[in-house]
Amino acid sequence: MRAASAENTGLVRRPAHGAAAALPPGTWSSSPAPSKVRQEQENYSSRDVARRGLARRRSQTRKRGGGVEALTGLGVLPRPMAALGAYRCIECNREAAELYRDYQRGVLRISICKSCQKPVDKYIEYDPVIILINAVLCKAQAYRHILFNTKINIHGKLCIFCLLCEAYLRWLQLQDSSQNTDPDDLIRYAKEWDFYRMFGIASLEQTSFFIGIFIALWWMTPEMLKRKSDFILLLKALLLSTYGKLLLIPAVIWEHDYTPLCLAFIKVFVLISNSQAIRVTLNLNRILPWFAIFFGLILENGVVCLFQKMGWDV
Repeated sequence: MRAASAENTGLVRRPAHGAAAALPPGTWSSSPAPSKVRQEQENYSSRDVARRGLARRRSQTRKRGGGVEALTGLGVLPRPMAALGAYRCIECNREAAELYRDYQRGVLRISICKSCQKPVDKYIEYDPVIILINAVLCKAQAYRHILFNTKINIHGKLCIFCLLCEAYLRWLQLQDSSQNTDPDDLIRYAKEWDFYRMFGIASLEQTSFFIGIFIALWWMTPEMLKRKSDFILLLKALLLSTYGKLLLIPAVIWEHDYTPLCLAFIKVFVLISNSQAIRVTLNLNRILPWFAIFFGLILENGVVCLFQKMGWDV
């Protein structure tokens, strides 16, 4: 009867495995439905595919420089962990040990500042273009992100390129004032040396401007510039804040009647950027940086007057 009932109900007698080994002899077990097993396998495989796709998208995002690891538009990636004081909160300027925490399996979370209870650096999720726009708007948060929470090593190259732009502008103005149109090789050679001379004069003027700023800040706030690293950080901030001189080239290419006014606006923009860089680096108020810039301009104009007394066209 038992065998007949097994045949009628479709049950198959199988050897016991695992927990089924304790069953008494003659106990019957039914095999799981093939469709149910197949559905569970498909669910597991779909989850694995989804996890792999998410990990692949995150890796591609990191390689492109977007997402959490997107920085300054220069392809610089922050370290996930660092020693205490390696980073700064962009809101309150307090030291922070990390910008974000990696919980593995592609789970990242931005660190929260213990002082202001805000994200330490929200710009690590922003697109580089947005960061550049905020820097052009002279926002202190964007400056702190660029100066403290990224590794940028283009200070020297940017400074040289800006000096070349300024030297080209001065050289072009000098050639416009010259009435000599002789195509002789000697004349062209002299004009080329005029460009090198303008580059040297622009370098000396900018050096005197920076020296004036350092002297004024060291005199007003000596406790802020005690270590060599403080001087280096301030110098890097000043070099980066002169990026506005790159606008000189478009102003010269698309020459217009308002070109002198545009050049004056570019000069003012560079000075505002310098002031913001000093304020963010040394955590000062808005007044002291302008005093330092004013003293730097006095020293720079003194160098210009010296060149003019020597008979040089500057």
